[in-house]
Amino acid sequence: MATTAGELSALVSELGLDKQNQATLGRILAHGNLTYAEEGADGRLHAQIRIPVDELVWDPSILVMPHSGDLELEIFNDDQNTHCALLPSNGDRQFVWLPVQSRATASLNLDGPGYYWFSSPIGNDEGRGMVGAIVVLGDVPEQARLDRPAQPRP
Repeated sequence: MATTAGELSALVSELGLDKQNQATLGRILAHGNLTYAEEGADGRLHAQIRIPVDELVWDPSILVMPHSGDLELEIFNDDQNTHCALLPSNGDRQFVWLPVQSRATASLNLDGPGYYWFSSPIGNDEGRGMVGAIVVLGDVPEQARLDRPAQPRP
């Protein structure tokens, strides 16, 4: 996990998040924390996200998966308000209700590299900063690549 604002900004840049949407979303996310999902003995990735009291942010706001696959996500709402999580997953998005002082789990499957966004779309949570990203590292498998000329890479 990044410990200083400069380290976090460098990681956000390294992941390419500061290029998305003219760097606006990357700059918003750079004010949060970043952590890596851990791989369990079963091959599934595991991570935790919290909603701290009176902050209206996800902690961490950026979750990095070292590779695509299954992610077991544990979410804690430590806040005094009800929130929810709208999460990406192949086939369908998942909606998790988070009453005051509650805990929930979500099983996600993200089978390709890229940036996946999550938020709390109730009230004005999203507009007030409850936006996060799951970054899946890796390259697109050969069989999934488009048949076109090589493209410039960042």
